[in-house]
Amino acid sequence: MAKRIAVLVTDLVEEIELTDPVKAYEEAGHSVEIISDEAGKLIKGKNGDEIKADKGIDEVNASDYDALLVPGGFSPDLLRINPKNGAFAKVFMEKEKPVFAICHGPQFLVETDLLKGKELTSFVSVRKDLENAGATVKDEEVVVDGNLVTSRTPDDLPAFNREALKLLK
Repeated sequence: MAKRIAVLVTDLVEEIELTDPVKAYEEAGHSVEIISDEAGKLIKGKNGDEIKADKGIDEVNASDYDALLVPGGFSPDLLRINPKNGAFAKVFMEKEKPVFAICHGPQFLVETDLLKGKELTSFVSVRKDLENAGATVKDEEVVVDGNLVTSRTPDDLPAFNREALKLLK
């Protein structure tokens, strides 16, 4: 059965960490919506690509989606500025819906206040933040803890996508 996946993202995203999973999800028959500050926003990626947001955070409801993707780059840090983004992600964590976060993406999940006791991985520079939030951080290409799938870098995308697709079945 096809799932509806929310991608929460803003400027300075690492483009491949958005485009590669989205392609994998769509090829598997799932639908994806890009959610940012406002509908139609042209998100400027870290490497200069532009990605158009489908919806703004003010017009979405987490209950309308089956899973959440948080790509990396500097987007996760910028997402933390607006508390509505953290509240949106928190619903996925509370309802144990699949949450996929790669590179700096797991850093954004600190905003949910629900990382205590979770096992995950991330880019090396945000690992201390995750430990301080109560998570156990591993240095592995992909870590799956219940509904949460995390990876470290774009090099880990094949494993990240594989495990995310397993949870979407």
